Amino acid sequence: MKTKDIKFVEIRYLRGPNIWTYRPVIEAVVDIGELEDFPSNLIPGFYERLTALLPSLIEHRCSYGERGGFLRRVQEGTWPAHILEHVTLELQNLAGMPGGFGKARETSTRGVYKVVVRAWHEDVTRSCLYAGRDLLLAAIKDTPFDVAGTVAHLADMAERKLLGPSTGCIVEAATAKDRRIPAIRLLATGNLVQLGYGAHSRRIWTAETDRTSAIAEGISRDKDLTKTLIQSCGVPVPEGRLVDSADDACEAAEEIGFPVVVKPSDGNHARGVFTNLMTREEVESAYAAAVVEGSGVIVERYVRGSEHRLLVVGGKLAAAARGEVAKVIGDGRSTINELINSQINTDPRRGTAEEFPLDIIDLSDNPVARLEVSRQGFTPDSIPPAGREVLIVRSGNHTDDVTDLVHPETAATASLAARIVGLDIAGVDLVCEDISRPLAEQRGAIVEVNAGPGLLMHLKPETGQPRAVGRAIVDELFPNGGDGRIPVVGVTGSYGKTTVARLIASLLALSGKHTGLACSSGMFRTGVVSTRATAPTGEPRTAS
Repeated sequence: MKTKDIKFVEIRYLRGPNIWTYRPVIEAVVDIGELEDFPSNLIPGFYERLTALLPSLIEHRCSYGERGGFLRRVQEGTWPAHILEHVTLELQNLAGMPGGFGKARETSTRGVYKVVVRAWHEDVTRSCLYAGRDLLLAAIKDTPFDVAGTVAHLADMAERKLLGPSTGCIVEAATAKDRRIPAIRLLATGNLVQLGYGAHSRRIWTAETDRTSAIAEGISRDKDLTKTLIQSCGVPVPEGRLVDSADDACEAAEEIGFPVVVKPSDGNHARGVFTNLMTREEVESAYAAAVVEGSGVIVERYVRGSEHRLLVVGGKLAAAARGEVAKVIGDGRSTINELINSQINTDPRRGTAEEFPLDIIDLSDNPVARLEVSRQGFTPDSIPPAGREVLIVRSGNHTDDVTDLVHPETAATASLAARIVGLDIAGVDLVCEDISRPLAEQRGAIVEVNAGPGLLMHLKPETGQPRAVGRAIVDELFPNGGDGRIPVVGVTGSYGKTTVARLIASLLALSGKHTGLACSSGMFRTGVVSTRATAPTGEPRTAS
């Protein structure tokens, strides 16, 4: 089989709706040459080698519509172009791009096929296509192929180039079969995306939209200003104030009454937020760390209960998640650092990349966690007794979906806070003991209102139901089932095309629609379309 080869004659990236599907695809013209005479059942050992390289192909249903359907086709005999389609899709799956559309069709030239696969990103899908060709040839020729190394390379490439999870879920909801809203990525490696065309288009950037005002975003970054504005409208917030020194922070804590919270006035992601502080010494230490994380420091009343994140979209509650503390249990042998690595950081939800809902905990880079550990009488290198629980982090670990438990009054309060700040999409952080009860009954309070909230916690909760937050955002951007498209009327024929096109454009303009016309006499917009008679050639006698 050494003379057998698979060549790409042409590879096209179809970025919008096309003859194959509404979504972007790579269309490759593939010449399998002599392999046209060697379907898979005529290549000795091919089936065994292919399934050994990619055992997950068992999940491909193919034309039989059942698990293992594709491999059944391979056993019965199918051609390399068809196999290349499935191998490319599976490499995309393994690299973190689940599902996908694929087709393989013969052309009029013997041995030449069109292979079409869903393109999550042009560069990534091209790489998967080339890798799929190499893997397929290795299975045909019985030569080595490093599947693990290839998948790792493709996954790294996908992580760098694909849309982030928040943007991705919005785009997926927009381009779903029941909406089919066009999506155009405006930056090669960024999260700026245009949904729809022309006057109907909207733009998103992660969980922000073209309706997210700069003023509202600026307000949300200033936590003290946010508290002042929402409190003036009756939203419950913890008592507190800005401080300008460690001594001032201690004075504010005594005025408010311990326990207190010390946090940056414009921080994010719970960085520099110290909670349940009981002494002046703890307040002084917290101030020193918090002042590094922002331009100012706030001291406020500690609200008892669990931290919750409520996602408000268009003034409505879309999802809610409850936070949990992160803790370790001593075994009598391991240090705090070792216990964190073995009991917390091994959680598959934790990682450094954007697709992980929780962060890796590193005491050397987390002053909040270090203070929490020291308050319990330990250092990072301490070995706690067997069975002893050690609290590591109190906040920032939203893991449980509680959307269905939120009390209507609490949902309305979160919606009011988002509207006061002016955000169309907001992550409202509140603390209370029971989310199913009104905040006023339990001295609960809203502590932050954030622009551009992360959506991953609602897409991949540890417990509870994942929420269609991308769909909620799309429905807000395109209400009443709008698809963001511009209707186009095409006129074809051998005579009178320009006249008919001008008549159609004029009638549409008279109905009040913004109309554009492109014909043999030029390009026109509403208000300058002429319907004058044309010569027999179809060209206008005069042009407006």
